[in-house]
Amino acid sequence: MAKTLKITLVKSVIGQVPKNRKVVEALGLRKINQTIELPDNASTRGAIQKIRHMVKVEEN
Repeated sequence: MAKTLKITLVKSVIGQVPKNRKVVEALGLRKINQTIELPDNASTRGAIQKIRHMVKVEEN
């Protein structure tokens, strides 16, 4: 089984830099406390790195 990451949005996008808002939207997060599972790869890790102050990440 491939590794996945559980990503939860814990901080609002209101007041954030527009670039960060687009990263959150690209990951598929819409609401606070919404959790998604994405594959653990370089592109996902890069996106998480940009918005690490807004999300909580758990490895599966």
